[in-house]
Amino acid sequence: MPGVVGTAGVIVGLLNLLSGVFARFRHSRMHALAEVLPGAVSPLAAAASIVVGILLLLLAHGLKRRKRRAWMAAVALLPVGIAAQLVYRHSVCGAALSMALLVFLVRHRREFAALPDPRSRWKALANFVVLGGASFGIGLVVVSSHPAKTVGSPTLWERVQHVLWGLFGFEGPISYTHHVDYTVGYSLGALGLLTVATTAYLAFRPEHPAARLTDDDERQLRELLAKHGARDSLGYFALRRDKGAVFSPTGKAAVCYRVISGVMLASGDPIGDVEAWPGAIERFMEEARAHSWTPAVTGCSETGGQVWTRETGMDALELGDEAIVDVADFTLAGRAMRNVRQMVKRIERNGYRTQVRRVRDLEPAELALIQQAADAWRDTDTERGFSMALGRIDAVADGDAVIATAHLSAGEGEEPGPYGDLKAMQHFVPWGDSGISLELMRRDRSADPGMNELLIVAALQAAPDLKIKQVSLNFAVFRSSLERGEKLGAGPVIRIWRGMLIFLSRWYQIESLYKFNDKFRPRWEPRFVVFRNSRDIPRIGLAALQAEGYLELSLPRVLRRRKAAEPQPCAHLPEPVDAPAVERVA
Repeated sequence: MPGVVGTAGVIVGLLNLLSGVFARFRHSRMHALAEVLPGAVSPLAAAASIVVGILLLLLAHGLKRRKRRAWMAAVALLPVGIAAQLVYRHSVCGAALSMALLVFLVRHRREFAALPDPRSRWKALANFVVLGGASFGIGLVVVSSHPAKTVGSPTLWERVQHVLWGLFGFEGPISYTHHVDYTVGYSLGALGLLTVATTAYLAFRPEHPAARLTDDDERQLRELLAKHGARDSLGYFALRRDKGAVFSPTGKAAVCYRVISGVMLASGDPIGDVEAWPGAIERFMEEARAHSWTPAVTGCSETGGQVWTRETGMDALELGDEAIVDVADFTLAGRAMRNVRQMVKRIERNGYRTQVRRVRDLEPAELALIQQAADAWRDTDTERGFSMALGRIDAVADGDAVIATAHLSAGEGEEPGPYGDLKAMQHFVPWGDSGISLELMRRDRSADPGMNELLIVAALQAAPDLKIKQVSLNFAVFRSSLERGEKLGAGPVIRIWRGMLIFLSRWYQIESLYKFNDKFRPRWEPRFVVFRNSRDIPRIGLAALQAEGYLELSLPRVLRRRKAAEPQPCAHLPEPVDAPAVERVA
């Protein structure tokens, strides 16, 4: 039902817009149809018709999403349409249809209960740019749609000036006859007022904060991780501060999420007791329904995917595989490890040395230096990562995390770099009591190739002393498809799909990440994306790209305010590995 009402709003809005812009359309048979459609306001005043048309178009999306405020706006607008039908057109039929729609909306008001989305200043800016551009385009059509009543032959530049002045409520250089100047002037002024009013509303409306992890939420999550953290290698990433959390009624399980572009995106498995997962999932779905968000899960395990699909009726698709190395089975010996062994030995002969320590064991000054270096070595403007990134290095909150560093002393006569002998670093977060999960990799661009291999090997070799039994490395998207596609006898479909993945690897490092992970002979654990229906996949994909930092909606770099260089908590951003790039993303 909300979709039907929203579609009706689109149709009515377009008809009102056309009737206001084109004079002939106001006397056509199509306009006679527009007069009796629900919510249409009598277009005796062209300016009012244009404004109402645009408002209905803007309102339609909210009605489709069952937004409460959209329902309130529609209920407030329909009486105006009813009055216009009776007062100006004496259209009893049109007023009756509008009244029927109003009664229908009031009767089904409980279906329009979705709460507003988290407030964003970007929505106000986007509204100003998009609606301002649309207003200018519509205004140019309005100015040019009365050639027989225009004095002289104004140039395109004069028309542009007339539109720009008119949007601000002033008269432009063009003159009209037969009182057309009033119609044009009111239309342009109404368009400008509508742009300013809607932008101001979006900028100054009451705040609805985005999901954030509160101190109490973090405390409860840490208690759950202390008991059940060993079950999922991604569990510790639930402590990322830009995520929200919903807990089961018993408090024994939680789902962590972030809202992006109307998608309520959960990452990894629920935290806590598996028996309590259904209660947390139910709370998650209730929250999604309350705001009319699109629910989705990225990077969950096979067990998590089974519970999600069973409890919600959603579907699941294999997204890729996580590389996990069992410390007891790792060795550099053997033919399979020859390339890694040779690379590590070569780097060590060049004078590099490594250190692997718990974060809490680092001196504050050294930790601050590592943070500065990691921030400086980032090669993009934005921090990447969401489902497999913590977004910070904190000796107090995350003291059990592990940092691996590579060092090279300056040669005779050489000056040390800005970060001393530090050349590369990797950050691993806890995975229960006996595991760690790779979160961040950064290196100096002047360092020798192979820094990431060197540090991963160093971490694996130091793991027994740190009582670590397993290490989660990177996530390889569509790994099984790449593997099957290169095997003898692979069918044409899987070969075509593999070819597409290799082509996309030029930008998204799909194949190179799989091959880099495979160097360490890991066991592969599948990860899944859970979605409501297939038509939501493109929207979920865009939201996931935004969450991971691959799709940025922000001001151009030249317009950004430059921040003073100072130590910053490191957020996840994998650097390209020396030949293939390595990223830990889902």
